[in-house]
Amino acid sequence: MSMTEQIKDNDKKVVIELQNVKRDFMVGDEIVHALRGVSFTIREGEFVTIMGKSGSGKSTLLNQLGCLDTPSSGEYYLDGVSVRKMSKSQRATLRNRKIGFIFQNYNLLPKTTSVENVELPLMYNPDVSVRERHERAVEALKAVGLGERLYHKSNQMSGGQMQRVAIARALVNNPAVILADEATGNLDTRTSFEILVLFQKLHVEGRTIIFVTHNPDIARYASRNIQLRDGRVISDEYNRDIMNAAEGLAALPANSDE
Repeated sequence: MSMTEQIKDNDKKVVIELQNVKRDFMVGDEIVHALRGVSFTIREGEFVTIMGKSGSGKSTLLNQLGCLDTPSSGEYYLDGVSVRKMSKSQRATLRNRKIGFIFQNYNLLPKTTSVENVELPLMYNPDVSVRERHERAVEALKAVGLGERLYHKSNQMSGGQMQRVAIARALVNNPAVILADEATGNLDTRTSFEILVLFQKLHVEGRTIIFVTHNPDIARYASRNIQLRDGRVISDEYNRDIMNAAEGLAALPANSDE
């Protein structure tokens, strides 16, 4: 990323802001300091990877960012809204409207069509009619290249196709941020590249993406990488040489999963 691009990014709206976020847990008689004062800002349109080994605080941070948990101290603002003092139900509403989740295990409902899975986040929004819900689900599935598989069920699709359904579900609410947790963790090399191509396409379209992973290769395709160790941010760097996932996909041997 050039200095000019970085300055341009600094003019964009802040979507995520953490101010000295700490999270402590009681384990037996001991206090575990899972997050020890994490601070960073993510602006609209960034593609950020968050990395760290087991025990680094990565999962705890993911739960904070996803409004699944609240800080012991410090502040977390999601799209300008303070999360820490919210009730569980308020957080659930904010989560549904502002965050699109993508998980390693897809988390699709079995025996349910692609369209029905993608419609799910909109079912909790009373402002969206049944017809609009269906239209938006179809549009999201077409956007991820699944226009021909709208009525296929999970057991009729490959892992890569199921992850595309999950990405469409994350997009359907037009969220402020897409939060991916090891989104290529269960996929072979070729399919992982196909999903990375899709993430880079979403990034170019201006989507804000946070990709939590233990795989250092993923960071080469993102615009920024934040690394955690022992509950602290140890590095936060912009990627000045973003690799092209489409080129990586094209360079793979034919019919290769490796």
